[in-house]
Amino acid sequence: MQIQNELTQRLRATGSDEEFVHALGACDVDALDLRLADLPGRWHHVTLPACRVDSSLFMDGVGFDGSSVSGFKRVERGDMVLVPDRTTAQVEEWDSKVLVALLASAAEAQTKSVFPLDPRHLAARAEEALRASGHADESLWSPELEFYVFSSVSYDERRNGAFYSVESEEAGWDGGEGGKPTLGYRVRSGGGYHVSPPCDRLFEFRNEVVTSLEDAGVPVKYHHHENGAPGQLEIELTAEPLLRTADHVMLAKHVIRNAAYEWDLAATFMPKPLAGEAGSGLHVHVKLTRAGRPIFHSEDGYAGLSTDALHFIGGILSHGRALSAILSPSTNSYRRLRPGYEAPTNLFFSAGNRSAAIRIPRYATRPESKAFEYRPPDASANPYLMLAALLAAGLDGLERKIDPKTRGFGPFDRNVHELPRRERDRIEPLPGSLFEALAELEKDSDFLTSSGIFPGDFVETWVDLKREEVEAVATRPHPAEYGLYFDC
Repeated sequence: MQIQNELTQRLRATGSDEEFVHALGACDVDALDLRLADLPGRWHHVTLPACRVDSSLFMDGVGFDGSSVSGFKRVERGDMVLVPDRTTAQVEEWDSKVLVALLASAAEAQTKSVFPLDPRHLAARAEEALRASGHADESLWSPELEFYVFSSVSYDERRNGAFYSVESEEAGWDGGEGGKPTLGYRVRSGGGYHVSPPCDRLFEFRNEVVTSLEDAGVPVKYHHHENGAPGQLEIELTAEPLLRTADHVMLAKHVIRNAAYEWDLAATFMPKPLAGEAGSGLHVHVKLTRAGRPIFHSEDGYAGLSTDALHFIGGILSHGRALSAILSPSTNSYRRLRPGYEAPTNLFFSAGNRSAAIRIPRYATRPESKAFEYRPPDASANPYLMLAALLAAGLDGLERKIDPKTRGFGPFDRNVHELPRRERDRIEPLPGSLFEALAELEKDSDFLTSSGIFPGDFVETWVDLKREEVEAVATRPHPAEYGLYFDC
């Protein structure tokens, strides 16, 4: 897959549906690829020959079975349509065929009204709710994509057995037998942060990925090797508005996975693929502006934060346990959220403290750069739902003027795991499992719907969907249990 930047810009510059269709023919495009995010956050796609496309596509859409898309429809009411957004055009080349990818939203088959649980629609509603609130008119988000790249992956789960096995040329366990010799350059366990070549064997891979992302219009802040020894990487994107950021996260995951495949590698955003190594998060930095001016900065506030910033933080932390069901939405997420790996386990804020759920970067001193980082999320989350839910919680904090200091959320400017147990036990913990997080969401969800961002049936749909995953893991023995209990 190669990205064609010049042609992408030409298509995005078209002023009408008719102009767009004409440009497809003029640019010798072979096919149109419509991409839809399901509720959990995976892309589905359908491909149309470009010669069959006319402007009616953008009004009538393309029919599909909504009951086969996770979180959408029941089988007896499955008919839906995909309505593409031509402003999201992205030109890709696959085996010398030119394809134009368009992000699409799900709509009702007869009325063509947008499906209320469509993830892109929810993200757009979040932006509308922010403007309607009067507190700010734009939110800017900068996500940090952490992921592992392995040289081989195999796994299986059956009634009579289960296993997984991954290999990495960077890892200390790979001695080169049957594969490429390591020549002695290995990344030490937990020692991969910013490691340089030749230990960093994935430097050229990341460069290629970043070039593809920039060509696709996804601005990259930087990239580097992360802590995890066997190929953990990070690519951080620059700050963009909410919907665009979510689109960019989806596209970045797509580009990373396919680039790895072309390199005979496998990329995974699974939060905790390995025991004894750092998990992969999706930390996100956020700031708000009003009339183009930042509202999170104050010279006199703690860590340079304004009262608005503290209230926004107060909203997120006060709803942090419920948010976990959306932001850390896999059973595997809670294998990452454990002490000892710089993953947060408690809901508090602090300046520069990486054990905090909310970290205020000390190096962001200028008013326009003042932001904070929320550290619990991971990339098993749907980015549209994740950002929309965070904004809903922050807006609730602004509306109710929630002071995180008086609520006991800090600031704590030391590693809380080193505090005496009596003090540590007073800090609100994150949920310890997806089961627990879903129960918290059922108790605390009004902030999602009162803002008008999420429809009333979202929580029930989401909880039912995720409890199926909880049950799938809970009813199967873990391989470690054989070592613990087989001889009991």
